[in-house]
Amino acid sequence: MTQLDARLRAITDLIVAEAREGGGRHEYDGRIQDLSPDGVRAGLARLGAGPAPEDAHDARHLEVFEESLRTQFGELELHRKNPLIHLNNLDLACYDRDYGPAGERATARKAHLGLWPDAVRHAIDSLDQVAAPVANSLLGAARGLAAGITDEAALEAHGRLVAHLEHAAANGDPDVALGGPALARLMGTAEGLPVDLGRLAERADAERDRLMALLAESCAKLGERDKAPLDVVRELVKDHPDADGVIEAARIGTEKAIAFTREKDLVPYHDGECLVGLAPESRRWAMAMMAWNAPGESEGPSWYYITPPEPSWPQQEQEEWLEVFSRTTLSAINVHEVAPGHFSHGRALRRASSEVRRLLQSMAFVEGWAHYAEELCVEEGFEAGDPRFEIGVWVEALLRVTRLACAIGVHTGQMTVEEGARRFSSDTHVAGPAALSEARRATFDPTYGRYTWGKLLIQDLRERARAEWGAGFSLLRFHKALLDLGSPPLGMIGAIL
Repeated sequence: MTQLDARLRAITDLIVAEAREGGGRHEYDGRIQDLSPDGVRAGLARLGAGPAPEDAHDARHLEVFEESLRTQFGELELHRKNPLIHLNNLDLACYDRDYGPAGERATARKAHLGLWPDAVRHAIDSLDQVAAPVANSLLGAARGLAAGITDEAALEAHGRLVAHLEHAAANGDPDVALGGPALARLMGTAEGLPVDLGRLAERADAERDRLMALLAESCAKLGERDKAPLDVVRELVKDHPDADGVIEAARIGTEKAIAFTREKDLVPYHDGECLVGLAPESRRWAMAMMAWNAPGESEGPSWYYITPPEPSWPQQEQEEWLEVFSRTTLSAINVHEVAPGHFSHGRALRRASSEVRRLLQSMAFVEGWAHYAEELCVEEGFEAGDPRFEIGVWVEALLRVTRLACAIGVHTGQMTVEEGARRFSSDTHVAGPAALSEARRATFDPTYGRYTWGKLLIQDLRERARAEWGAGFSLLRFHKALLDLGSPPLGMIGAIL
């Protein structure tokens, strides 16, 4: 593993959890980030010290991340408002993946757990502006961190953090809105481009309308012309494997997605091993997720984690969970998480030409790329004989575009969480508690519209490349040029032209 220069190290010191897991910088194993008020101020003061990279693109990429961190921690002080930042700092799940010898990972986990009292003290010192809905939304995640923990000092500290959040849930400000200017700054500085939330909301509405029309066309292919498309979907998702068959269905689907991506030569690299298996206990809050072989790690397997429902759950909850893995939606999830989505992206990241490109990963690009990959597979004919695949893609896209609309609405004060839940109920196939859960996510994840935003800008750039490159355009050329940039801020992807 190469040493990071001081300027890049100052950035990774402010994104420790992301650098450790997404970037594979395991010098951070067994360590926490100092998220106390003084610690954050000291970290911000170290940003920008040192020479810029010689490569102009890398220099700008690095500057965008510095400006984004100044916005998050300096201007908006999100470490005072958002417990999720602190929960990620405590999370021990990163040690469950077999990126290194089990003994070394166990030692690092123990050291990390030993620092929980410090991390909790920092969190309580910082979290003095937590809105009640944010605390309510994250209490379950906070309590879940203690699953399987027996260390008494760690548990005592954890209990103090939970009590702090319970107090915020009962007494915090009921208003969760960051405000339009703050949301625009948060999104824009992270991606190195100006953000007009009004225009973005209009585009979200237009994308919803496009997707609804595509969904209706695809349902018609099934002979379902008389039913409302979302009602058709609500019936389709009831056709799914049982709990014992979910992982095997995902494994078979993963093999098909990888084979199709290789056959069509959609990405620059087709190597690497992607294993499919049960998510470790610490990650079972996620139904499906990719834990890739990170750029800073030795060659090893990536894991596509699947979480079936627990047998102890009420039957209705098990049924609702399994609908995510329906024969309509699972194939779309497979291409998003594996190929040509996250797994393929991870293989390209390992070949990126600099530490800046390998390590500083725009989440709007990461998720935008994987979401773009879903519609790409429809365009290229994956599962062409089965309209359920394209229906699954449109359904997943409707969820994501509704997240974008909901985030803008909630944080500009134009939409309550309850109104956001109603929008999920009207514009997607989810309803009831699932719709409310999706809307509540906007309170603590204000940029969760990044999937659609990233997809749309990648699609825009593809059309520009098609026009400018003419006969020289190919999907492989476009995708390789894009992925050679690593995981760039969205405002920088036009550099490929």
